[in-house]
Amino acid sequence: MLLTDRQIRETVPGAKPIKLNDGDGLYLLVQPNGARWWRMRFSVHGVERQLSLGVYPVISLKRARERREDMRRQVAEGMDPSAVRKAEKRSMAQTFEAVAREWMAKRKEIWSSEYTNNITRRLEQHVFPWLGSKPIKTIVAADVLEVLERIEKRGKAETAHRARSCCGEIFRFAVATRRADRDPTIDLKGALMPVRAKHFPSVKRPEQVGELMRAIEGYDAKTLPIHAALRLLPLVFVRPGELRLAQWEEFDLAKAEWRIPGERMKMRSEHIVPLSTQAVAILKELHPVTGPRGCVFPSILHAARPISDNTINSALRRLGYERHEMTAHGFRSIASTLLNEKGWNSDAIERQLSHGERNKIRGAYNYAEYMPERRKMMQAWADYLDELQLGQDAPESNMAA
Repeated sequence: MLLTDRQIRETVPGAKPIKLNDGDGLYLLVQPNGARWWRMRFSVHGVERQLSLGVYPVISLKRARERREDMRRQVAEGMDPSAVRKAEKRSMAQTFEAVAREWMAKRKEIWSSEYTNNITRRLEQHVFPWLGSKPIKTIVAADVLEVLERIEKRGKAETAHRARSCCGEIFRFAVATRRADRDPTIDLKGALMPVRAKHFPSVKRPEQVGELMRAIEGYDAKTLPIHAALRLLPLVFVRPGELRLAQWEEFDLAKAEWRIPGERMKMRSEHIVPLSTQAVAILKELHPVTGPRGCVFPSILHAARPISDNTINSALRRLGYERHEMTAHGFRSIASTLLNEKGWNSDAIERQLSHGERNKIRGAYNYAEYMPERRKMMQAWADYLDELQLGQDAPESNMAA
């Protein structure tokens, strides 16, 4: 007697597994915990074997019967369904998406969560829908170019270049793991539209910076943490994401020091930010409100979460600065420009900006390089911003190195 869906649903699990036969080797095993597993018995060269076909109702009665017929055909043609299943799994592991996800999994420990999410999102939105299911060994340059040109046509030239670079790394990983013969993206050099260098907008002239600092000081923020973040960013000129995710445990106000863990830094190395007396004062003012642990700059709606990516940029918009005039990232450009103009050591400036060291061995220990000079520079910078806020920019300013 053949099984019915009703019979399967109404079978009550017992103390021992219950076997419901459907004929020709197919049966459903009802486990004591209620799980229902499809099994298929078959013989190959006189040796009896069995395979799992999945769980009911994910695998319906109809689908289980279809799989049974497929396996019976394979046996009739002299094939071993177990070997066919293994070959299918190996084939699935050779697809572009499978290799890409394996590549990403191996890098999660060295990538920040934000960077991992960006890479995953880029591949899922722009690459996997067209290349994901293809065996990576069969993909040629024209296949990749078709995907990249599709991105370009949507006005995302920079994304296309980033996708090409990402795909190149995946192909090289496939070559190293013997699942591809070469990286076809090498043949695409010059095939994409060039991307103009991206410069984050910012005010540059000292009088403009002074005007900005006065606007920030007088800003009527929704909360103290938002105002504090806006006041602190020019003094420390870290990346906006590094500031908004700051945790109180990273600060030592007695030593006037902020140590940003490597997992939050773009270059994956701990970064030390010497704090000026002005920066310490802002943090001491904020500490009773959001300290002593957790987010330094919590969201208005969720205290356990930091302010959003766009909070500081939104504040700048409300201060009257358009996107082409000033962004949160622009404070780094301001500091770099004016510190260099005032004669400070360019290497010390680069270290404080946490720009990458090309020599990876040297980069592993230079996070604290030029520290005495950087401490002096950060205090001089804060004092200089105070002078600009007051409408001063004297040549004899302590800002000069």
